[in-house]
Amino acid sequence: MTSDKLAFIQAEMDNLRESNLLITIRTMGSPADAWMIVDGRRVLNFCTNNYLGLANHPRLKEAAKAAIDRWGVGPAAVRSIAGTQALHLELERRLAAFKGVEDALYVQSGFCANQAAIPPLVGKEDVIFSDRLNHASIIDGARLSGAKIIIYEHCDPADLEAKIREHLPGYRRGLMVTDGVFSMDGDIAPLDKLMEVADRYGVLTMVDDAHGEGVLGRGGRGIVDHFGLHGKFDVEIGTLSKAFGVVGGVIAGKKTIVDYIRQKARPFLFSSAVTPADTAACLAAVDLLEESEALVRKLWDNAACFRAEMQRLGFDTGRSQTPIVPVMLGDAGLAKQFSRELFEAGVFAMSIGFPTVPRGQARIRVMNTAAHSRDDLAQGLDAFAKVGKKLGVI
Repeated sequence: MTSDKLAFIQAEMDNLRESNLLITIRTMGSPADAWMIVDGRRVLNFCTNNYLGLANHPRLKEAAKAAIDRWGVGPAAVRSIAGTQALHLELERRLAAFKGVEDALYVQSGFCANQAAIPPLVGKEDVIFSDRLNHASIIDGARLSGAKIIIYEHCDPADLEAKIREHLPGYRRGLMVTDGVFSMDGDIAPLDKLMEVADRYGVLTMVDDAHGEGVLGRGGRGIVDHFGLHGKFDVEIGTLSKAFGVVGGVIAGKKTIVDYIRQKARPFLFSSAVTPADTAACLAAVDLLEESEALVRKLWDNAACFRAEMQRLGFDTGRSQTPIVPVMLGDAGLAKQFSRELFEAGVFAMSIGFPTVPRGQARIRVMNTAAHSRDDLAQGLDAFAKVGKKLGVI
């Protein structure tokens, strides 16, 4: 008798459903903005990573349209063969200047950036020291490298040093890698202290600044600027799909390293270049950030207001230090119910559970943006208060 070779899929799907871990994908019917059409309803958006409200900004849209007229819709080649356009080089030059680094490489996404950067720097004879809560793209990039992966406790320089002292002598070289802003908790890595430890032992340093670019530092220049570590940190990974409002990733830092990664990075060498429209829109975003810090200031003002009011209402907002504000609920089923109730009340804020966060740490993650008005925040807080009381959370 032939067994059902796909039975394992149905069993796993049933298990996810029974554990309240089945992901429900909602459909957007409008651009990313403070208010959106989601599954046919107009709702207040607390879900997207559109920190500065640039995803639907008129100047970015105009730049994208003009680029299509001049450059077409796609490069039709990888960067290393026939896909590098003058737009790509201009964006790399502008990003390097914006971040205060020697060089930058523009790739398809922040996820690709980690897969592109880590394997060229370390291999089977090497060791990676990785924060326990690092993003999945860092984890995957580390695994692809073949290097030994040693986990140090979250944001703990002392444990990092202990792990380096124990393990580094057995390997050719080491790489310390951390998120800058941790996307689920909204806390900030102690980058200055981590770098001091890594430097003491000659370990390469790398930070994924996906949620720090456009948010931390002078005018949104990121976590390295925030800690004043220009010229000292080896590699900065960034994304242009969050605060910059478009798409793409960046590998920035010392020219020697970036030039080397251009020769070795598989996503750069074997995947088509980013489109002209996206590249031009990213350039327009850099223009806006260089012209004014107003959007960054508004983002932080909104986040401070929202967090303070949520805490006053009695919600647990975890260890957030940034515009990412987790509403800690613990139980995955409760988090899903809370999200559904919020949606019925006109607020789009998705629940997040295992494996994105550890078991027992399910939450609603609120993403504050500069696009929200104080009236928007008041409506959102009112909905959280009503649902929180209804479900016995506060």
